[in-house]
Amino acid sequence: MTRTTGPAPARTSLHTTVLGEGEPPVVFCHGLFGQGRNWTQIGKELAADHHRVTLVDLPNHGRSGWTDEVDLVADADRVADLLAEGPPAVLVGHSMGGKVAMLTALRHPEVVERLCVVDIAPVSYRRVGEFAGFIEGMLGLDLTSVERRSDADEQLASHVEDPSVRAFLLQNLRREGDSWRWQANLPLLGEQLGAIGGWPEDRLGDVSPYPGPVLWLAGANSAYVRDEHAPAMERWFPRVRRVTVKNAGHWVHSEQPEVFLAVLRRFIAAGRED
Repeated sequence: MTRTTGPAPARTSLHTTVLGEGEPPVVFCHGLFGQGRNWTQIGKELAADHHRVTLVDLPNHGRSGWTDEVDLVADADRVADLLAEGPPAVLVGHSMGGKVAMLTALRHPEVVERLCVVDIAPVSYRRVGEFAGFIEGMLGLDLTSVERRSDADEQLASHVEDPSVRAFLLQNLRREGDSWRWQANLPLLGEQLGAIGGWPEDRLGDVSPYPGPVLWLAGANSAYVRDEHAPAMERWFPRVRRVTVKNAGHWVHSEQPEVFLAVLRRFIAAGRED
C-alpha cells in the first residue's frame, strides 16, 4: 500500500509518503537537495518485509514547508512529532538528514527504537564550497527557456560536470503548467550552508547519550566519515557499530543499494531478536 499525504499540520510542516504497514516502522530522512522519494525503491523493499515505511521531506525540501532559517534542532523536533504518532521507529538519515536523525534520537530517545546514520558524523564540516557551487548553478538556470528537463540538464552541465549529480539536483525541478520552479528553498540553503554543515553542540545542553543501537554506515570512497570522527560518534552514541561499504561514496544507498539494503535489513532484524 502506498499513501502520500499533503503538507502536515503547521506544528510539523512535513510532507510524507507512507508505504506498507507493520512494525517496527521505518522512517527515512534525506540529505541536502534531496527529498523523501529518493528512498522510494529501498522503502518499497522494506514495505514488502511488512514495515510501515515513511519517507520524509525535510523543511525547505520537496513538498514540505519553507522556514525563515535552517535549524537542524527544530527539524529534529518536527521529525520527533511525526514519530510520536506511532510506536518507536527505526530512524534512518543520510548526510544532513543523518544529523537531523541523530538530534532526534538524542533529544527524543523514546520515539527512536534504533538509529541508522548514513555517511555523516556529529561534527562540524567546513567542506561546503561544492554545495555552494551547486546552488549557484541551479539558481543561474534560465527557467523561462526550459521546455524539457533535458534543457535544464544542458544548462547545468557548465556548473556540474557529473551527470549523476546533475540528475539528482534536477529532481528538485518541478513543472507547474507551462513553467518550472525549484522545490527546494535554494536561496536560504545557500545563505545558511554553515548551519547545515555544523553540529549544534552548544544547544544540546545536558542531553544524555542515546542509549539505543546505532548503525553507522559509511562509503569507503567518501571523506565524510573518518577515523577521527569516531570519538564524537562514540560519545553521543555508545552502542554504535560502524560499517564501511566498498565502492561507494557519499551517496551509499544509491551507489550500492543492494549492499545498503542487506545491511539495513540485518540491523532491523536484530531489533526483533533483542
